[in-house]
Order: sequence, then C-alpha cells, then structure tokens
Amino acid sequence: MRLTRFTDVALRVLMRLAVADGREPPTTREVAATMRVPYTHTAKVVARLQHLGLLDARRGRGGGLTLTPAGRSTPIGSLVRELEEPEEVVECEGDTPCPLRSACRLRGALRGAQEAFYAALDPITVTDLVASPTGPLLLGIGSGPPPD
Repeated sequence: MRLTRFTDVALRVLMRLAVADGREPPTTREVAATMRVPYTHTAKVVARLQHLGLLDARRGRGGGLTLTPAGRSTPIGSLVRELEEPEEVVECEGDTPCPLRSACRLRGALRGAQEAFYAALDPITVTDLVASPTGPLLLGIGSGPPPD
C-alpha cells in the first residue's frame, strides 16, 4: 500500500506545525519552502486540514498556521483513512473485470490487510511523530525556495 502525495504532505505539515510552539506561526509559504513542497499543493493540504479542524490559518499581520488540540491528538490511522481515497487495494471491477470477482477471497484478504495498516497507525498521534529525534530535526530544517 502506498499513501498519496496529498496524505504525505498533510502529515508533514502537521508535524512541522507541532514543533512550532512558542515561535511565530509559520505561513503556508514558509511551511511549503521548509518541506520542499510546491506552494499550491501545500495550500490545498492546509485548506483540507483546516476544514477538518486540525489547524487554524490566520491571514495578515500576525497570522500564520497553528495546530489545534485536535491536530495534536487525532490518531494518525483515522487521519490517513480520512485523507486517502476510499479505494480497494486491487481493481476487480475496472475496464476488464476480473473473472474471479464473484468468488475471490483475495479481495477480502487485501481489504483486511489495508485495515490492519490503518489500525497500526491508530495509537500514534502527531505529538508522537515529533518526539526526539524528529522534532529537533524538523526545527533545524532551513527554508529554501519551494519547488514550483
């Protein structure tokens, strides 16, 4: 199983904000530069995370991005479930449907494995992800120009 780029960026944005406590809140552009992700992609991720109540985004002077208490404590498994497209691991019904689809046990086994993947992430929060050595490393990442 592979996470979408969107989910990957969302997790990294939350992690970056989790280590920003006590500092001036970073802007979307600053987070994009630090994480080396295109600004437009980061802006879409920030909008979705704000909609989910995981971060606050304030515009203008004194604005920036801050993590909400829910952003700190939401289980990573439930967040990944929310952000990932609800797709099966295998395509059984596509353009050329699988002839085994009516009696296949593989599809159910793969669905179970996918849920086990999410369940393994359920006990983990963003706070857990930024424990040492990750948090200090995130703070040390310099900002450079983001990719276009």
